[in-house]
Amino acid sequence: MSPVNTTFKNGTSILSNGIKLPSEKQILLEIIDKAKDWAITHGIGVRVNYDTELIKFISFMLLPSPFPRCEFQKAIDLQPVLNELLHNVAHDYEFLKDSLKNTIKADEFTRNLFEIYEIVHKEGTAQDISLGIFRSDYLLDFGSGSHIKQVETNTIAIGFATIGQKTYDLHKYMLTELGYNEKLINLPENNSLTETTLGLIKAWEIYNNKKSVILFVISEPALNNVCDVRFHEYEINKLNRNLKLIRRTLTQIANTVKLGPNKQLLVDDFEIAVVYYRTGFMPEQYNSKREWDARLLMERSLAIKCPSIQYQLVGTKKIQQVLAQPNVLEKFIKSPKTIKSVRETFTGLYSLDFDEYGEQAVNMALENPGKYVLKSQRDGGGNNVFGENISDVLLRIKYSKNRAAWILMDKISSPISQGYMIRYDKVQKMNFVSELGIFGVILGNSNKIFYNKEAGHLLRSKLSTADEAGCLKGNGATDSSYLIDYIEI
Repeated sequence: MSPVNTTFKNGTSILSNGIKLPSEKQILLEIIDKAKDWAITHGIGVRVNYDTELIKFISFMLLPSPFPRCEFQKAIDLQPVLNELLHNVAHDYEFLKDSLKNTIKADEFTRNLFEIYEIVHKEGTAQDISLGIFRSDYLLDFGSGSHIKQVETNTIAIGFATIGQKTYDLHKYMLTELGYNEKLINLPENNSLTETTLGLIKAWEIYNNKKSVILFVISEPALNNVCDVRFHEYEINKLNRNLKLIRRTLTQIANTVKLGPNKQLLVDDFEIAVVYYRTGFMPEQYNSKREWDARLLMERSLAIKCPSIQYQLVGTKKIQQVLAQPNVLEKFIKSPKTIKSVRETFTGLYSLDFDEYGEQAVNMALENPGKYVLKSQRDGGGNNVFGENISDVLLRIKYSKNRAAWILMDKISSPISQGYMIRYDKVQKMNFVSELGIFGVILGNSNKIFYNKEAGHLLRSKLSTADEAGCLKGNGATDSSYLIDYIEI
């Protein structure tokens, strides 16, 4: 059991891992240098620029950060439930259609995705099995007693499974270097890279053609986030030496893709067993109609998609908001106890549709914008609106059909921790808050789930004054969880 870990000061919760760093400056600098070198030599890195071979390490926390043991375990236990929930929603055509009917009128990108879904649904899918590599993100909510609250669910191009596992390994190294071997018990094991990779391999095995390959769909040939993606390739090679994979951009695929006589997906004459998207979640990633046509053709094919088009749609913010409404979870989960556990992680989520509820939500946000976050249907950072900027956006779109493309969410006030963030250009001691991501893998069709499990985790920490954690932008860092037990002082 860990020591006293929680204090309350001026209404703010402060979490501590209780780990002391060397007081002598020179020794501390040596420890930091060791951490930097470990990070860059073990794959916690990104390209300096898209067109260069130079690598720099991603910002990371020097030591693992405190996270309540009971809340961490709750998130772990819930992930298979959430995997199955999203899977079931994705296979309910009428529910998806009804839930997204206003969003697709207001948001062109979601409409383009839904049109592909409609076409494949009407034609009948060639491949009814889907692979989901999901991630559910949570913040601790001080207002609810520091229980986890869901920020969002992610269903396409899930990043940082490599970085999560590597950061866990880094922090094990750091604790032993500092002489805290006895504290390693408080670092929960993290095999997020291995577990998510195993999902891809299991899908390839179900496809059942040893000559087929896995296709990684990437945004550009010289990936910025090169380590996070490449280590999946290296892990595949380590786990199955006979399995080949290829990488192509959507544009490259559009130039060569075709269907075989039995709807096999052929790219450069390779038969594709699994299509693994590491791009395709933002409009600018589709350069022209040719990329959209290629996406449709892949959905029509025999290949197993990760994610399938319906899995991508179920990850929209609108679906997240609809699932939080009363009596909706009951459509997809039978156990009242499980429904209660899932619902307890929801924070306030509000539609901005043109009805009485949408009007109420707009007025709430305009009266007190600091209490909310305005969320678009986009994945990736930088797409949400915070604070007084919410008023500016809402006043601009209040009477526009584009309003229905957004949802409103209660802002989560999280406990603060203190520690060192190591950036490539400086070392910064800071107050920060941490966001926990739990990976999940699910493989199945509408009739049967073949594989479903929690698949590791990720912690990202950000400056307490920052709205979003950008590990590549300098206001956030990759991290790992140091499990603590609450004792209030």
